[in-house]
Amino acid sequence: MRSYGQYCSIARALDVVGDRWTLLIVRELLLQGPCRFTDLRNGLPGIAANLLSTRLKELEAAGLITREDAPPPIATVLYQLSESGRELEPVLKALGLWGLRCMTEEREGDAFQARWLAYAPEWFTTDADPDAGPAVIQLSAADELAFIRLRDGQVHTQVGRVADPDLTLEGPPRTVLGLLSGLLDLEAAGRLGLTATGRLDLLTRLRPVSQDHARAQDPARR
Repeated sequence: MRSYGQYCSIARALDVVGDRWTLLIVRELLLQGPCRFTDLRNGLPGIAANLLSTRLKELEAAGLITREDAPPPIATVLYQLSESGRELEPVLKALGLWGLRCMTEEREGDAFQARWLAYAPEWFTTDADPDAGPAVIQLSAADELAFIRLRDGQVHTQVGRVADPDLTLEGPPRTVLGLLSGLLDLEAAGRLGLTATGRLDLLTRLRPVSQDHARAQDPARR
């Protein structure tokens, strides 16, 4: 691995995870769990097979991932995060929260996958009314499907379609994610192509996690 050659913890961390694609590999292993090489490549549109192989070897050498031979019928190598690699989850969440400001426009040709639709509300929203009853919100963006379950004050998400959702949000990724993250209100999202069907009151339960809120929840940053 190349090094910045600086005796600084930020520089040392970037020596390990600062190369292109590295943190996105970590993202996929966080979202998918143990993965085959083909699973990772499918979750990283645009990466060359030889570059992915190189990055996986670098991450294994750095102790961030492990690999093991899966038994039949899979009978292939599975990659997964080590304990050290899983410790990058709050780093990815903080980076994703900061990056929401860059999501105001969709760029032509950008890939979009259901897992990326699913993790955003689980990572970047909270249930503002934890004593309310359970509810389900279906999300549909660019033919990708995910749904949100609100229960016991927790926000959980899953890829796919759910039967009889209480609310359905459908539209371009920019509108669905913009509404959930607080970048757009319902009226603005509607002008950009979002349709909302069902219990609109559930939108008030999904409270975007602002950076100020994240700081308040982190004693080290007070």
